[in-house]
Amino acid sequence: MKYKFLLVIVFFSAFKIQAQLKYEREFRIKKSQFPTSALQLVEEKLTGAKNIKFYKEIDSSVAIYNVKFKKERLWYSLEFTKEGILKDIEVKIKNIDIPEESYERILQFLKQSFTSYKIKEIQQQYVVLNNEKEILKIGFQNLITPDINYKLLVKGKKETRGKKQYKVLYNSEGKNISIKETLPPNYDHTLY
Repeated sequence: MKYKFLLVIVFFSAFKIQAQLKYEREFRIKKSQFPTSALQLVEEKLTGAKNIKFYKEIDSSVAIYNVKFKKERLWYSLEFTKEGILKDIEVKIKNIDIPEESYERILQFLKQSFTSYKIKEIQQQYVVLNNEKEILKIGFQNLITPDINYKLLVKGKKETRGKKQYKVLYNSEGKNISIKETLPPNYDHTLY
């Protein structure tokens, strides 16, 4: 009886460990492969934009579509579901754009989580809670709201592993929401 109980614990522990490993990989796609309803929603925002690129991101088993572009000196990334529903808007920022207290909490978390790290990129994230058009308006005005998130791309080293890349998400107060390991970019198109 003891061994059956021990076997059940080991079995469920393996699932728990496996469930915590979430990897993301992003690769470029053509405009024609992007959800049409998403294109219709952002078409007016793309007017006057530069460097427009379309991506598909695989996160474990979920596919997310991104359109990234530069408009009025700001870099934007809009994420959509495969059905074309807007998930969030991300705007590339610098650390001085984050309130000081929040940034201190973010740095404290990174120091506790990694033996060494380097922040590669910071984004302000506007998550769509109910009204897509309202979030589009707020996101393109680049407003700081109480429900804003900060997404950091961090190259870090944990105690036993080498350096890996992570996406770390924080709320407006600098409290950690999630951390995900990301896979390196897909270079399948490179010829040797």
